[in-house]
Amino acid sequence: MSEGHFHVHGPHDHAVEHEAQSGDPFAGRIAVATAIFATVGAMFGYMGGATQNDALMFKNDAAIKKTEASDQWNFYQAKSSKQNLAELGATLTAGEQQAKYQKEAERYTTEKAEIMVAAKVLEEKAAASEKASEASLHVHHRWAQAMTLIQIAIALAAITILTRNRALNVAAHGVAAGAIAIGVLALLHI
Repeated sequence: MSEGHFHVHGPHDHAVEHEAQSGDPFAGRIAVATAIFATVGAMFGYMGGATQNDALMFKNDAAIKKTEASDQWNFYQAKSSKQNLAELGATLTAGEQQAKYQKEAERYTTEKAEIMVAAKVLEEKAAASEKASEASLHVHHRWAQAMTLIQIAIALAAITILTRNRALNVAAHGVAAGAIAIGVLALLHI
């Protein structure tokens, strides 16, 4: 407890802080590396969240476009039913009535063609949004992989300070380099 504030530290936090304040250059370098790893991890976390939100937004847009396309196909079906009734009316009648029903059937044919074009455009937009969602989700997975590796690097760095094992220091930096490489792949959308 300090100055009226309550602080809870984990054992490794206390050890890292103690070693960093000890004046030991090895511990100081590891503490700085850990801070850099944490900063990089924060950026990875932000980018992962942003791409996840993009994927969800695109997926939502695709669902909306699919619903709108479905509505258009329902209108198309309704016009087809009306056209069939008009054609039946033209077949069963003669003269003025027959001409009226034939004209209605032709109108429904034209309306159906317009509706079909609109429905297909909406289906194409839905497919494009689905593709964008999948691409964003892939990039999100890359950011998540990078974040996981940087967290492992931070843990290895903390263990390095506690054990003073230089091999763990090399491993921590190697894992961090792997995290950065995967982060670059995410940034390049690969």
